[in-house]
Amino acid sequence: MLEEEKLHDPWLVAVWPGMGSVAITAGYYLMAKLEMHMLAEFAAGEFFEIGHVNVKDGMIQRASLPRSRMFLWKDPNRKRDLIVFLGEAQPPARGVAFCRQLIAHAKALGVVRVFTFAAMATRMRPEHEPTVFGAAIDRETLDEFKQLDVKALEEGEIGGLNGVLLGVAAENGLRGGCLLGEMPAVFSQLPFPRAALSVLEFFTLMAGTSIDFTELREQANQVSSRLADFLRQIEKSLSEVESGASESVAPKPEEIEEDVPHLDAHQRQRIEKLFDEARADRSKAYLLKRELDRLKAFHEYEDRFLDLFKKPDKGG
Repeated sequence: MLEEEKLHDPWLVAVWPGMGSVAITAGYYLMAKLEMHMLAEFAAGEFFEIGHVNVKDGMIQRASLPRSRMFLWKDPNRKRDLIVFLGEAQPPARGVAFCRQLIAHAKALGVVRVFTFAAMATRMRPEHEPTVFGAAIDRETLDEFKQLDVKALEEGEIGGLNGVLLGVAAENGLRGGCLLGEMPAVFSQLPFPRAALSVLEFFTLMAGTSIDFTELREQANQVSSRLADFLRQIEKSLSEVESGASESVAPKPEEIEEDVPHLDAHQRQRIEKLFDEARADRSKAYLLKRELDRLKAFHEYEDRFLDLFKKPDKGG
């Protein structure tokens, strides 16, 4: 059940894992920088089935279903509260029913606008500034997108629940839309934080909310620079092959990802230190998330990470 909260002009942002990790990166960063607390766990077990089990050191781990949770930021100025819905996965079937249930919960909280984030794969180069595209439920939101120089998505599709949720929101008379961050199609299977940064910059302007983008901008610059260097290597290798100067094979995009071994004692000690820092200051939680992603260990620590955002006991 959702805990009772008196909210002020609340907006809902729904994010799921997807191409370039654009939506999920933006959602986690927004949660961390606004120091949100968990509002409720969205009961979605009926929409998922267990399709596999994990194995670690020869032992089969207990199977678990993807979780869906809501996190809340209450505006201290009582102008606009924000809710982030974070889904670990999209249900493989009955997506419309899932979205209807989510929108019903949102309306019960007084949500007036619903937004989703997504990626738009194009031929852009990774060192260039991404364009942010927008598609709106209502004319007012579309006009706001245009005023902020968000490029209207003239035609096309918004796949998965990023689009379906907005269709259901429209059926229920809500407003909002989808912001899509441009990313290089050649690297579509890799995280591209620059797109997440661009999407969040536009969204926070719309919402009238100010957050510190220092950490995300630093990450975006590092990743974009690395991808740009890698793309130049690919182009050089292909050029040499075409000219007959070389028979070398162009490197594959997945080779850019670091091959991180099992966590050693030093890495786990650093993770615990970052957990301590995030518990003391939740705005630092994204540094922890970034390190867990780098070490490919976020899944192992995911529940502990999200526990950082649980609302403190009233007596505590």
